[in-house]
Parts: sequence; C-alpha cells; structure tokens
Amino acid sequence: MRDPRFALEPLGKQHHRAAFSCGVAALDRYLQEQAGQEMRRHVAVVYVLVELSTAAIAGFYTLSATGIDVGALPEDFTRRLPRYPRLPAALIGRLAVDRGFRGQGIGKGLLLDALARSYHLSRRIGALAVVVDAKDDAARRFYEHFGFRRLADDANRLFLEMATVAGLDLPEPS
Repeated sequence: MRDPRFALEPLGKQHHRAAFSCGVAALDRYLQEQAGQEMRRHVAVVYVLVELSTAAIAGFYTLSATGIDVGALPEDFTRRLPRYPRLPAALIGRLAVDRGFRGQGIGKGLLLDALARSYHLSRRIGALAVVVDAKDDAARRFYEHFGFRRLADDANRLFLEMATVAGLDLPEPS
C-alpha cells in the first residue's frame, strides 16, 4: 500500500496493539493477544499498517501457507492440475481495519498488498491460489468483489487463482 501517511511492516514489539478495534472481537483479540506468538512460532506473518503521525495501527493482515483439498475446488479449475489430494496455497488468515480508519480504502490496500506478497512468494515456493477465511457475510462479499470464489467445503473459505493474481496491476511489496 503506497500512501505517505502510512507504513506497512511486520508486527513488532514497538507496535501499540491495545487500542486497535475493528468491531470484531475475535480479530481485535487476535492482534492484541495472539499475533505476536504466531510470529515468534512462524505460524503466520502479521503485517500492520501504521499511521506515521500517531503510531496507531490502521489495519493488519496475516499470511501463512496452507493446503486446499482438491475436492473443494471447482472442476473447471482442477482438470488441468496434478491429481494430488491437497494443493499448495497462500492463506490470508485475517484482515481487519480499525474503525477509525474505515472508508479510506485501507481494506482494499491491505488486500492488494497481501495478494502481491502471495504472488511473489508463489514464484519461489509454489502456490496455485490465495485462500481467505471470511469472518462473516460482509467479509465474504468484500472478497467476492475482488474475484474470490467459494470453496465447496466452506461457504466462508474462498480462493483466487494465482494466475488471476498475476494478471492484476499489483505494486511490488514493500
């Protein structure tokens, strides 16, 4: 995300997480209590968007590796793929914007940055899609707006083909 008011960086001890509030208790709690542990244990990388003038966290997202059961993918997507039971993907496990920063395009900016990072990583480790876990119907609609499709095994788990991501006009990740 390219905006001179903000810096996007991996979560660190210097970030003030306690004041973050997106309105979804599970996401607030995750950032405040669990995100640091997941970073230290290499379970996920948490990227935070920090407002430079206040040091407030405007939003965050997480990236990690995952696998998709081949049976959960649509046949039009799998017919040209190897017949493995699980296929590699990047996972945007969480994405949230603080209430005080809504309406500024931050969610879109965070998603595009996560997609750019996922694409660049897929060229090094292999991932055929980006998977997201939508917390609710509004989040699912947000992702569907960007072309994500539902997986057959969970209405709130969606994917976007890496080939589609490659065709987007994405910035180089910072």
